[in-house]
Amino acid sequence: MNRKWSAAALAGALTLAGCSSDLPATQAPGGTSESAKAKSEFFDQSEFERQLRFRTAKAVGLDSQDGAAKPWEQALEPQLADTAKYAKPGGGYHLCFSNASVDNPWRQVGFKTMKEEVKLHPEITKFTVLDAEAKDDKQISDIQSLASQGCSALVVSPNTTATLTPAVEAACATGVPVIVFDRGVKTSCPVTFIHPIGGFAFGADGAEFLKDKVKPGGKVLALRILPGVDVLEQRWAAADQIFSGSQVKVVGVEFTNGDAAKTKSIVNEYIQREGKIDGVWMDAGATAVAAVEAFQDAGAAIPPFVGEDQQDFLRMWADEKMTAVAPTYPTYQWRTPVIAALRVLGGKQVPREWVLPQPKVTQDTLKDFIKQDMPPLHYAMCGCEGMPGYPAPWK
Repeated sequence: MNRKWSAAALAGALTLAGCSSDLPATQAPGGTSESAKAKSEFFDQSEFERQLRFRTAKAVGLDSQDGAAKPWEQALEPQLADTAKYAKPGGGYHLCFSNASVDNPWRQVGFKTMKEEVKLHPEITKFTVLDAEAKDDKQISDIQSLASQGCSALVVSPNTTATLTPAVEAACATGVPVIVFDRGVKTSCPVTFIHPIGGFAFGADGAEFLKDKVKPGGKVLALRILPGVDVLEQRWAAADQIFSGSQVKVVGVEFTNGDAAKTKSIVNEYIQREGKIDGVWMDAGATAVAAVEAFQDAGAAIPPFVGEDQQDFLRMWADEKMTAVAPTYPTYQWRTPVIAALRVLGGKQVPREWVLPQPKVTQDTLKDFIKQDMPPLHYAMCGCEGMPGYPAPWK
């Protein structure tokens, strides 16, 4: 019988990058959403503590304990699994990939990085990719199709967790090694499950920053993307936990649906209502620039901000001399499944749960991540700068 990944671990591994929803934001009086109040449903103390501990854990390389490998080759506290039964020495591998979608910049940057990683390994002679277009039924069909195409290994980035679990279990039953990354499934049959630390760590990074930078009694506005998405709920649950133990006053929790115009409108309303906003927390940085522009349009000082590692925000941060931080969910994780597949086919051990480092961009490191020649929505944590052909494929 298959062991299950814990619900907390699965939720921590889900990523905003592929999340989409048509759910409306239900607002309570004063601008705080009812969904945002459901901390008890999404907050798990033990997983919260685990993720916060992982932030300071030493990452190690799998073939050397000094951790000298690149972050996409590193792991946090790995428990290694034997893969001898999957060993197929000699190369000539057919790597297959069932992708949830490429429907947003995060996934587009990641997929470009994965394709370039494949090119680095001549032992991979065929790379077959099927795009599920964010549809569960199509991805189930895609996985079934790949099962008949002679794949040496199958990589899956699930569209949703529960619905894709039976399809992944069926793929495992064929004897082909299955590698899951980005989002989890409710089974441990994959050889490895790859993901950065998770949503609690992301949310805590931003909230701790504002707790330190905003004076006691200062007003913080929380901007969220969508309700009911596990990783986003985890990010807010972590932030809510930290804000609740501080003297920071959260004056609103609003859903923007990732829309720049709506983001500007919300921020402007709060500036007018509150007179002053002393900090902005975000569960994802896609509309961070729009939020900053709302302060500029209102002639108000830009307060301490939580964004993400997109180039447009990083450049504005530097240009406007902002006080900011950028938690990340690194796109370099798209390199790791390819590396994992080759380790498995080579009979080398891989972590059962491959937890990758999840760094943040700070004032001290900001200049290292600004790439003026890259597109505005390019993610800095791509781990792609040293790859052959850079930067052309990412432009």
